[in-house]
Amino acid sequence: MKYDWILFDADETLFHFDAYTGMKLMFERFGVDFTRDDYREYQQVNLPLWVDYQEGKISADQLKHIRFEGWAKKLDTTPLTLNSAFLEAMADICTLLPGAKELIQSLSGKAKLGIITNGFTELQAIRLERTGMSEYFEHVVISEEVGIAKPDLGIFDHALELMGHPCKSKVLMVGDNPHSDVLGGLNFGIETCWLNPKGKDKPDNIEPHYEVASLYELQTKLLA
Repeated sequence: MKYDWILFDADETLFHFDAYTGMKLMFERFGVDFTRDDYREYQQVNLPLWVDYQEGKISADQLKHIRFEGWAKKLDTTPLTLNSAFLEAMADICTLLPGAKELIQSLSGKAKLGIITNGFTELQAIRLERTGMSEYFEHVVISEEVGIAKPDLGIFDHALELMGHPCKSKVLMVGDNPHSDVLGGLNFGIETCWLNPKGKDKPDNIEPHYEVASLYELQTKLLA
């Protein structure tokens, strides 16, 4: 095994993140029929907030608050209540991506494993537990707890410190987001793997060390 440590993103790298289905379930619990049009409208607010969060312009708390402000007024509740209900619904529908369990089990004992995620704390532990994955990861580094999000080098620094400062050449970052996962890892000086199941075009000036279409392909590459 070339690497001593393999770090994974969480959403759409290890776990399915079907936000529409999660929101539909969450709003159903509030007695609301949430439609695709409602979702598109929500994403017009939500997606730019995630960009601002990753660029350090807003905090996790601001993101949680602003994205549900409109719906909270309609339902006479608070944005944080809706945010928690959403994360609970996402935990309830949580599934692993194809090949995730096999990959992690095959790497266990051959390299140390960690997670670096920009997702929220409330969702991470429960998801790992429900999917039987908790035992495999030495460290789960969550941007909300660290106060910095990928691609900021600070979150990678924090992870490296927890890991006991291994040689960077022995660390691999795996993720589906070319900007936060791949560019973040490259700028930090570690090797990277872009999980690209939909065959998207590579953004200019971002050159991962590996590109794979599935976690099965990654398993083959790493254990060859």
